[in-house]
Order: sequence, then structure tokens, then C-alpha cells
Amino acid sequence: MDIAYWIVAALLALFYLYAGGKKVVQGKEELRPMMGWVDRVPMPLVRTIGVLEVLGAVGLLLPPLTGIAPVLAIAAAVGLALVQVGGVVVHLSRGEVGQIWLNAVLLVTAAVTAWLATTWT
Repeated sequence: MDIAYWIVAALLALFYLYAGGKKVVQGKEELRPMMGWVDRVPMPLVRTIGVLEVLGAVGLLLPPLTGIAPVLAIAAAVGLALVQVGGVVVHLSRGEVGQIWLNAVLLVTAAVTAWLATTWT
């Protein structure tokens, strides 16, 4: 189970470091082609979401690696799942039903990561 956790957590962390990092450093014009919802959400909230995603990615990796409060990996995975619930809500409110597939995949992956983390905490 440890190997499965590290594979899934590393892939999830890479995704969130990339996506969250983009939200933190790029402006609305650069984000719009990939994330049309940024027109409807204030930029401070977009930046906050980006910071939460980056912190979640770090939380998936650092606590288990250091052995300091490894239960935080579960909290990080649950937090990332909640971010995706919010993403589904935003897409559905915009009528973008076809856009929620990525949110659904990330939600399930975060839930699996949380479950895998419970096997060693």
C-alpha cells in the first residue's frame, strides 16, 4: 500500500503544484484559455485556490516524508477533494457539464489518496 500511496500522491501533487502554481503567478488573461471560469471569479479567490492547491500538494508529500504529523497527508487529500467539489459546483453553475470530468477524476484520486494514507497513519 505504501508504494500505491506514493505513486498516486506524487501524481496528484505534481498536478496540483502545476495548476495551483499557475493560478498563483499568472494573470486572468493567461489563465482564461485553460480556465474560463476565472472571468466569473475574483482574482483574489483564484489566487487563494491556487495557494490551497499548492499547500495541498506539499501536504501530500512532506508529512509522510519527514514523519512529522503524517496524518496531515489525509487532511491534505481531503482538502484537495473539497477543492474539486467546489470546481464541480462552479462548472455546473456555468452550464459546463462536459467540463466536470477532470474534477471528477481529481476528486476520486484525492479520495483514494486519503484512503491509502490511512493504511500507514
